[in-house]
Amino acid sequence: MTRKLKVAVVGLGVGQTHIERGYLTNPERFEVTAICDTDNDRLNAVGDAFGIERREHDYLEVLGMDDVDVIDVCTPPGTHKALMLAALQAGKHVICEKPLVGSLADIDELLDAESRSSGHVMPIMQYRYNDGAQKAKHLIETGIAGKPYVATCEVHWLRDQTYYQRDWRRNWNGALGGALMNHAIHANDLMFYLLGPVRSLFARIATRVNAGIEVEDCASVSVELNCGAIATTSATLGSVEPLSRMRLCFENMIIETDSRPDFTAEDAPWRFIPKDAETARLIEEALAEFAPPPTGFAGQMQHFHEAICAKTPLPLTLADARHSLDFATAAYWSAKTYSAVALPVMADHPFYNGWQNAF
Repeated sequence: MTRKLKVAVVGLGVGQTHIERGYLTNPERFEVTAICDTDNDRLNAVGDAFGIERREHDYLEVLGMDDVDVIDVCTPPGTHKALMLAALQAGKHVICEKPLVGSLADIDELLDAESRSSGHVMPIMQYRYNDGAQKAKHLIETGIAGKPYVATCEVHWLRDQTYYQRDWRRNWNGALGGALMNHAIHANDLMFYLLGPVRSLFARIATRVNAGIEVEDCASVSVELNCGAIATTSATLGSVEPLSRMRLCFENMIIETDSRPDFTAEDAPWRFIPKDAETARLIEEALAEFAPPPTGFAGQMQHFHEAICAKTPLPLTLADARHSLDFATAAYWSAKTYSAVALPVMADHPFYNGWQNAF
């Protein structure tokens, strides 16, 4: 019989989506047994909608729940570190939304805390669980795609002043960053999931769309990857026609998403464009025998459950989150200094402890 993990969801903005798309789609694996939010109306609305009786305003009450196995942290980014450290100290497993924390020093502190806890931390990167992304990963790993040449990634969304009515989204300490950290982070992680780690980058950031905010709402980064490929990634929150798009050019094929804003949309299939008939045949054969996991949160939560119950490696780890933080740290430093930056960023770097007060 499958062991059910009991979950407490803390923060019911995106946390509500975790319940609906991640836990309710895995009813034999998870039970959301408690929810926590400082907004009483939202707490009761979500509790009523999903039939969850245990409703708390105080995070300490959640930490004291002996029957809770997993704490899912979906609060504003600036609060993540303290909540995760407390959960690990209490021996809980942790799932946490992006951006995980605001510096490499923070992630290293979490890695140390995790090493001393019976709990484990999984960052949310659900874009990896897009059906097309899983198929693309399979075609790359089988060698069918061949040598990677270039890639482009665009996250062109629209966020006006209504979005920034929540004050924490406006400033560095609350949001930890802007378009790079809170919007393009998933797409960039997806590109690096497919192509591998970054060797160096050159970045530009700007605040051009929304007046009166501290964080960037436009960004462009030129990237060199360890595999030898070169890539460009751009993000804006001022696109009057929102889209997300990725195009990867390989020796034997092109991998291309459509342009809908959500990379995880189930009805947004990726295209695999072969160079010739033989490659088309190999692609068809490889995908005919490949069964990807469920899409988005459902797939990531399913693999999390398997890892916890079978005591196998997590599908995403703090080390994966560190790669994203490494990229962000280098990008913000490059933007500040107008210079190319090699990765990884080391502990003696000026931004190792964060960039939030540097702009």
